[in-house]
Formats: sequence, C-alpha cells, structure tokens
Amino acid sequence: MGEFKIVGRKAVSGEHRVPGNKNAALPMIAAALLTAEPVTLENVPAIADVEKMFACAERFGATVTRDLKARTATICAKDLRRAQLDPALARQIRTSVLFAGPLLARKGRIHLPPPGGDGIGHRRLDAHFEGFRTLGATFAGTRRSFTLRAEKGLSGAQIVLDEASVTATENLLMASVLAKGVTEIYNAACEPHVQNLCGMLNRMGAKIGGVGTNRLVVEGVDALHGATARVGCDLIEAVSYLAAAVLTGGELTLVDVDVPDFEIVAKKLARFGVRWASDVAARTVKVPARQKLKLAYDFGDAIPSFADGPWPMFPTDLMSVLIVLATQARGTCLFHEKMFESRMYFVDHLIGMGAKIVPCDPHRVVVTGPTQLGAGTVTSPDIRAGIALILAALCAKGETRILNAESVDRGYEAVDRELSALGADVRRV
Repeated sequence: MGEFKIVGRKAVSGEHRVPGNKNAALPMIAAALLTAEPVTLENVPAIADVEKMFACAERFGATVTRDLKARTATICAKDLRRAQLDPALARQIRTSVLFAGPLLARKGRIHLPPPGGDGIGHRRLDAHFEGFRTLGATFAGTRRSFTLRAEKGLSGAQIVLDEASVTATENLLMASVLAKGVTEIYNAACEPHVQNLCGMLNRMGAKIGGVGTNRLVVEGVDALHGATARVGCDLIEAVSYLAAAVLTGGELTLVDVDVPDFEIVAKKLARFGVRWASDVAARTVKVPARQKLKLAYDFGDAIPSFADGPWPMFPTDLMSVLIVLATQARGTCLFHEKMFESRMYFVDHLIGMGAKIVPCDPHRVVVTGPTQLGAGTVTSPDIRAGIALILAALCAKGETRILNAESVDRGYEAVDRELSALGADVRRV
C-alpha cells in the first residue's frame, strides 16, 4: 500500500491543465462497444479507473490502441468474443456494469458479476434492471452475478426511473439506441458527463433528443458507426485544485475548463468567500492569492445548510472538498449528504487533525471554522475522501501521512506530481 507524505502550508500556485472527465470517459469507453467500427476518444484522462475500463473492453474482445502523449484512445469492437466479465476485474471498478447496455444491444445477452467501486454506501442497481426489463430483456441474478437476455432484440418503451441515476441513465441510453422503435426515459440524469455520452452516441449515428434535460427521447437505429468524440473537462478535479490554491493562499490558473459547467458550483463556493475570474472563450478560471474565507449566513443570520443532489444541484463528489474548505472559513454550517450514507465517515480523520466538526448522523455534519489543522496519519477510504484529506494536509501544520494513496489514483492524474509542480510539498512513498 502506497502513501503520500505532505508537508503543509506551502502555497499551491501556477497553471494547471484540467484533464478529461473520469465520469464521462468511463461510459464513453463502454459505448464504443456498440459498433464494429473504430471509435476514437480524445482528451482521455490517465487514471487508474480508465485503465480498468480499457481492460474490461479488451476482455470482451475489443482492441484498444493508446497514445498517452496525445491523450487519445481508439477502440475497435469488431469481434466481441465474450458476453461475460471476470469477477476479479469487475470488482475493481463500479462502472463495469455499464457494459450491460452495449453487450445486451449487440449480443443479446450479458453475464456480469456485481460491480466494485468505492465503499460510500449502498449503490443500488434496480433502476438498471427495471429499465432493461421494460425494453424487453429478461433478468436473472443473485448477489454473486446477474444475467440479462434479449435474443429477439430490444424494443422501445417508456421508462420512468425511480431515481435520477447517472449510470442507469447511461446504461439504458446505450441499450435503447439500437432498440426497435422509440424509447422515452423520464427522470433521466442530465449531468455534463451524461450529455457528453449523448453527444458521442449521436456522432455515432444515434438519434437522441432532449439532451441536457431529464426527458430523453431515443429513436432506435439499425446500427451505429465509428466516430471521434472528445471527453469533456473534469469539473470535480478543477474544483479540487481551486480549493488547494485557496486553502494555501496561492494564485492559480485552471486551463481547459468548461466554464458554463463550472458556474453551476459557483454559488456554493462564493458563499465561503471564494473568488475567481473566468474566461469562456479562453476556457480558463483564474484564482487570486491570499483569499479570506468567511461564510455568508442565510437571511436573518441563520446558519446555512449545504446539500447535494442530481444535476444541476451541487455534485455529491464535491461534498468532501467543500467540508475541508469549511474548516478554514469563518462561520458555522451544516452539510447534508443526501445520496450516500457512508461518504461522511472520513470526517473522523479531519476531527483527528483538529477540525471542529460535529457528526449528527451518517448523512449530516456541522462544521465550524477556521481551525488550524495539525499533521497526522490518516487513511484514504475512497477517491473523493482521499483528495479531501490531501487538501487538509496541504493547509495543516507539519507532515501528514495519507495511506492507501492508490485510491486517489483512480480519479486524479498523478496528483503528487501535479501538486509538486505547483509548489506543494507532496511525496509518494
């Protein structure tokens, strides 16, 4: 198990290029299996989860050609030899389940073990299975594996998701583009990475309407063709580096940012006194140095509450980052994590570093700042908690050890090297 050693209170300053979005790249890799022709992805992030998705695609018989320097990958699924995935590989990544839609559409069947992923709480798959059944597939499964069959093909239908699940929306989209007739998906997720997938599928010949809304209309086609698609910028990564600069008093320019998406989180960040200047044309966000963080209270001087939710609400993947920011801002606030009951457990590490945090229940914590954090030894339980602990270490006094460094590698490109290039004291051991 690797670890990070971080000496805090070093300003994070300079210019940082924001890589491709992890949450867009993973379903786009799966979608490439919908056609026998080559599909090229641009701006592919060099992270562990992407490598695992490529490994899954290759197990299904696809060929993958990478150009790491150019950040491109070409996937050709001309000959899909298998309709099942090894349990050991599936357990390494949550989005292994996203191969269900493409394989069901092209091969008429798919056998998958349960997907892995971060232990942030119960992550149900019922919306996927109910949607596939509505499209005409049969389902059989246990906790150890599940099988979907549609030997006679899929047929368009009206699907009402019982939750705005991102992966369920993506899986059903990929299955429905080759289904006979029209499919309508209500209560669909509309995050930027879902829009990214829709754009890719339409370039491949799909007919998807309502992109960016919670009602997607898909007119099935007989076949898809090859195409080139670009992975959008990683908003979560961009805000994480912005927070690193703000917490350490640095001046930072974020390059290759999808500014309109960034503005969705702007109001929450501004409540803590975070300032920046954005340029849509140049695709940059510039963060000034030495910002004073002070929480803006609600009307009547009431303590504010911050909650996550489906897009365009605040992303759950940024809750951990915002909590660390709150430990350094003057004021008190409540955080309400509505989506995952185990995401908040990492705050025990922050409390051990000196943060003034009161856990209310698995979903809510109260944070009062500012507090000078102290160094310690902590363990990263998942990607987002891991980057939050790194942020805490960057503004803490002394040297902090963060164990299980590999968990962060799943979603962030060489975070130790990138932060070191910006002036932080971060070493991987």
